[in-house]
Amino acid sequence: MTTSEKFSRYVLPTYGRFPIAPVRGQGSWLWDEDEVQYLDFCGGIAVTSLGHNHPKLTAAISGQAATLLHCSNLYQIPQQAELAELIIEKCVGLPGKIFFGNSGAEATDGLIKLARRFGGAHPDKNGQPRFEVITFHKSFHGRTLGALSATGQTKIQEGFAPLLPGFKHVPFNDALALQEAITPQTAAILLEPFQGEGGVNAAEADFLLAAQRLCKEHNLLLMLDEVQCGFGRTGKMMGWRSILPDLEPDAISWAKGMGGGFPIGAFWVNDRFIGDQQTPLFTVLGPGSHGSTYGGNPLACAASLAVISEILDADLPANALAREKQIRDEISSWNHPGITEVRGSGLLLGIGLNINVLTPPKDKPTSIHLCSLLLKNGLLAPPAGPETIRFLPALNVSEAETAAALKILKSTLDTYE
Repeated sequence: MTTSEKFSRYVLPTYGRFPIAPVRGQGSWLWDEDEVQYLDFCGGIAVTSLGHNHPKLTAAISGQAATLLHCSNLYQIPQQAELAELIIEKCVGLPGKIFFGNSGAEATDGLIKLARRFGGAHPDKNGQPRFEVITFHKSFHGRTLGALSATGQTKIQEGFAPLLPGFKHVPFNDALALQEAITPQTAAILLEPFQGEGGVNAAEADFLLAAQRLCKEHNLLLMLDEVQCGFGRTGKMMGWRSILPDLEPDAISWAKGMGGGFPIGAFWVNDRFIGDQQTPLFTVLGPGSHGSTYGGNPLACAASLAVISEILDADLPANALAREKQIRDEISSWNHPGITEVRGSGLLLGIGLNINVLTPPKDKPTSIHLCSLLLKNGLLAPPAGPETIRFLPALNVSEAETAAALKILKSTLDTYE
């Protein structure tokens, strides 16, 4: 029985999978079970920050697996404390506390719980708990019921009603709409500095400034979902610093690239004082308020320590910016009628497609069809909505590998049918 046949018989069909079964990888390359080679510009959807089979990550996982895989969070885990210190001191650069989980949806669910706890501790003028969280159209925050409810895409929510109450979705980068959406029940604003799944849309600096101002005026939390854009992918260790370096968020969620392929997620909470009693924000989530059996275990933290340390030591954010320039300059030189623009920053890039020129087969989005053609030509790249494909390679991808990917993209566009 083939892999495809086993999937058809045994695996729940929740994904629209491309016809490839990878079995090994090295750097920016993947090989399938038929030994066909692919240049990987999907990167596990912004996950494999160091590429495949990186020696430092492999050594960290092997060494920790031979020592201690797991122990309970009832006890102090040294690797967890070390990872929290590294992230706060070298990446965030603002005082705070971190909770470790296993995924991006779980991390963002933690932010939702933080907002609910904060709104309960700091009610409206009538003494009623505040519980609303404002999010944005085209956002994506995960597949759990809480994260799904926060997501601003109807197609992802279809069939799961009733959703978790307490969310408002407003147009992205529209400060006036954001201001008008705030009510006495509002507790927080949740946004992605770079909307990945929604088409690679960057927040504007003025919009982030307005969000920060409104949070201060109305005593709201400013929460950032950096699950896809965090840890060097946009050319800065934190995605928001690629847009507005002086922004001071109240909370941030992460996952994807922080583990290089090993499952780990986390959220950070600011140490700033809140309320008349001048208590730190992080005290809203005290003992018993949140937990995770596997979150922050020694193996996951050892993997993340290796990944983030290598991103910092090798200055991979600088390489992300260099490769971005290479990609933008090359695509601009084509002046190709099938491409409308390149959006994003670093190696979180969305390539807009002209659907009037690139007409797909009936009932198939242009982006999906183009990704299928690219796969046949040896390049893996994921879609981001019907009119965008993404380039999300390893942060250490080389100039030559980037040139090879661009060559495949152009030749595929030139022969598009």
